[in-house]
Amino acid sequence: MADDTVAELNERFGTGNQELQPDVVAELQSIMRLHELDVQDLFFKWESYCIKMDMDEQKAPISTLRAFKQDLQDALERSNRTQANSKPEKRVGATPRTGTKNTADVFGMLDGLTTPGPGRSAKLSARRRQLDTPSVSRVKAEPASSPLKLEDQMNSLGVVPSLSFNDRPNPGEVIEALNDHLPPSEPPIAPFGEPRIKLTAASDQKKLGYKPLAMKLSEASEILDDRIDDFMHLVMEHHKLDDSAFGSAAIQSTTEVVAVGRIASDSSEGKLNAASLVLETSRRMGGGLRVPLNLAELAGYHFFPGQIVALRGINTSGKDFTVQEVLSIPLLPNAASSLEALEIHRQRIRGGPDAMDSDSDPLPLNIMFASGPYTADDNLDFEPLRALCNEAADIYADALVLTGPFIDMEHPLIASGDFDLPDEALYEPDTATMSTVFKYMISPALNRLVAANPHVTVLLVPSVRDVIDKHVSWPQDSFSRKELGLHKSVRIIGNPMTLSMNETVLGISSQDVLWELRAEELVGGSKPPDPVLLSRVCRYVVEQKHYFPLFPPTDRHKLPKTGAGSGVPPGAMLDVSYLKLGEMVGIRPDVLVLPSALPAFARVCTNPM
Repeated sequence: MADDTVAELNERFGTGNQELQPDVVAELQSIMRLHELDVQDLFFKWESYCIKMDMDEQKAPISTLRAFKQDLQDALERSNRTQANSKPEKRVGATPRTGTKNTADVFGMLDGLTTPGPGRSAKLSARRRQLDTPSVSRVKAEPASSPLKLEDQMNSLGVVPSLSFNDRPNPGEVIEALNDHLPPSEPPIAPFGEPRIKLTAASDQKKLGYKPLAMKLSEASEILDDRIDDFMHLVMEHHKLDDSAFGSAAIQSTTEVVAVGRIASDSSEGKLNAASLVLETSRRMGGGLRVPLNLAELAGYHFFPGQIVALRGINTSGKDFTVQEVLSIPLLPNAASSLEALEIHRQRIRGGPDAMDSDSDPLPLNIMFASGPYTADDNLDFEPLRALCNEAADIYADALVLTGPFIDMEHPLIASGDFDLPDEALYEPDTATMSTVFKYMISPALNRLVAANPHVTVLLVPSVRDVIDKHVSWPQDSFSRKELGLHKSVRIIGNPMTLSMNETVLGISSQDVLWELRAEELVGGSKPPDPVLLSRVCRYVVEQKHYFPLFPPTDRHKLPKTGAGSGVPPGAMLDVSYLKLGEMVGIRPDVLVLPSALPAFARVCTNPM
């Protein structure tokens, strides 16, 4: 075993600065060879075993490792006996094996263990070639993609065949334009000689690599409490209040106080309403108590679960807190660049200090944004993705920012596993993973874009619905680019992420927080502060300084249905212990990109206070 593997074993299984004993290392290596595991997968199985046996995962004596080894062997034998005794049957959703029929499915695509092999008839391949539509853009010679789902199989999944992407009505139609009084710029006649965009990350992406599904209630409660206390200090400084002005909304008193807390509902079911509205206090300011809110004296209001608010009012009865005023929450400061930095960016956009026409205005940046899924529910041709890459190549876009899902776990064909890879794909059916699917179905379009426009900046933002990402909770780490076959110019970032494109600060998250805010908000009174829905839900995100300020998230059964199985999406998948990683970092983004199931729109969000 290589020295780097031994070092990784010491890092995973060692305690402090003490290295593992040679016999322990030898036993771990034996388990890895026997079950064909790498260090990370071995550690995951070790953690599961420790949880099952209720023991400390940091202690790995040789006797315990041998029991762990025997447990893995017993589990493997039980699995083999179960498969041998089960009757083969054809099931919708089974993953076919090359050269066999009626083989039982080996589920586990989330672990990247299996993908379907090329064991379908040549007749389906011929049908695919008839259905393929050639591209007419600069990025030509796209490889043949995966075949369409057979009609009877689609009907069995409850999928209605959709109109071909190439036959869609009004392609390229502009639905809404911001600042449409400005004339559009003409695309350049040739690619630029160097990248015109410099990326600078404001978020610490390394922190997103936390261990998911390891939430502790104590840590989660501390994170929620700290957020309330942080907002109290912001309100104190912004409104120039003394510490004595703040108090607990749950304590009966005849003195008017300012109470800072979290909006919640007194019921775990149903939508938030004026009768169920309560204010949740922090343990430091109110002992963590919840108190009902009386909103009769407010002319208008809008709240949502999880919103941090500062309320001026009084609790004379001890039963509820009568709200007299909702204090504004200060916004993060605007992003600002020095004149020297702006001049450097201007020179980069112009093409460098030695560029011709150095006194003329440079061509404006052209940045494209798009959100997945990137293929229709009845096929895996990824025609929308190819169309996006073709357009980015045609206009020589400076950047293309794509948010997931890229390979959607809710796609009917992905969920069933009944599809083929392109004919030109070179892979071993028994060792192929979902990374292989990405490599031969998605990477070619992105790589051809980079070939046509060598200095384009391509950013990929994952989604909790991405089947290739093992980090399933939000905030979400970037997925590994290993085995994806991507060009080095294509970068994968976290979800969410705050970064700078030259002097412009961009905030982006693939989680649909706008739809959930719209579904959960409470608006009332005779004069609501902001009657425009689309502006209001965006303002929630900006004012709360968080990419997902809603808590708890919407019940997944209430979310828009998807195409696979029962149609119930996975939901927000929040890891509460790490919600602080979803906060906006230091400054307010100039541009906030939030893909949503709501109608497409673009708004300038200002503070109404």
